[in-house]
Amino acid sequence: MSVVHGLAMDIERKDDSFFIELKATGTLTHADYEKIVPILDEALAEVEKPIVDAYFDGTEFEGWELQAAWDDLRLGLKHGKKFHRIAIYGNQHWQEIMAKVGGWFVAGEVRYFDDPLDALAWLRGAT
Repeated sequence: MSVVHGLAMDIERKDDSFFIELKATGTLTHADYEKIVPILDEALAEVEKPIVDAYFDGTEFEGWELQAAWDDLRLGLKHGKKFHRIAIYGNQHWQEIMAKVGGWFVAGEVRYFDDPLDALAWLRGAT
């Protein structure tokens, strides 16, 4: 039986603003970050002062392997000042705690939501 895991990412850009949508599945590995990080780095490198809003779907997310957790921390430290808002949509209490801790590593706001429409409305500035 194979274990399903991974990170899916979609990046939209309008001028200096980016909307990044991420969906995590299973337990993330270092290999998952090796695929995603260069794409994100390249997209953000094109803009001197990017403004990033991100939507993270964690409803199928189970956590990180140790190296992947380190990769996630390094990613936050590298790009954290570029984030304006991060909405974490999840279904586990630990994900709500993760949102609070994640807020320590980004310049913008990080909020947890248990409804995807509420998360997207907040990102769009409707709430």
